[in-house]
Amino acid sequence: MLLEYHMKRIILVYFISLFILGCYQQERKCSIFHKGTFQSESYLNGKLVTTTSVRNDSIEIDYFLGKSDTSSIRWINECEYIGTKLHPKRMADEKPIHIKILTTDKDTYTFEYGLVGVTKNKKKGTAKKIK
Repeated sequence: MLLEYHMKRIILVYFISLFILGCYQQERKCSIFHKGTFQSESYLNGKLVTTTSVRNDSIEIDYFLGKSDTSSIRWINECEYIGTKLHPKRMADEKPIHIKILTTDKDTYTFEYGLVGVTKNKKKGTAKKIK
C-alpha cells in the first residue's frame, strides 16, 4: 500500500511538471530586430552560404552570392512581416514572403519563412544582428 501511495504521488508530480513546462512560452523581443544589419547562414546545394541583410522599418536589402535584392517590408505585428521584392527578375520573385520571428536572444533570432498563403514547405533559419 505504501508503494502504491508513493507511485501515485510520483505520477501526479510528473504530470503537474509536464503541464507547467508545456505552458511556458519564451518571451520574444522582436522590436530590437526591426532595424539593423543581420547575417544568416543556410545550405544551398550542399554548401553553406551567408546572406547579409540591412533592414529598416520599411525596406530590406539582401546581399547574397555577390548580388543585392531590395524588398519592401510591412510589419503585421511585432514579430511578423511580409517582404515583397521591388524589382523581381522572375515571376517566382513576385510572390511575397512571410517571415515570422519564433524566438529571440540577445543578438540572434530564429525565424520561419515561406510564400504568403502557402502553409507547407516553410523553412527555418537563424539570424544574428551584427550592427
